[in-house]
Amino acid sequence: MRKTAALILLLALSACGQRAALALKPGQQLPPAPYGREQKPASTELLQTPTLAIPERSVELRTRSEPRNDDPFDLPPPE
Repeated sequence: MRKTAALILLLALSACGQRAALALKPGQQLPPAPYGREQKPASTELLQTPTLAIPERSVELRTRSEPRNDDPFDLPPPE
């Protein structure tokens, strides 16, 4: 019974995270502007994921079992 109560308490505590917007601490500054850009990017621009960071899957998934080709780089660990 105590283990169940402790587990429920831990789950409840882990679910209550801070939901406030991110902000700089007093005295901190944003990183310098990238090379070739005059203005520093805003914090919202820095938090956005660029399209190149989320590439689409370009490999077809295998639909049936096939024997694998020999991998010349699959070497045993050094002794």
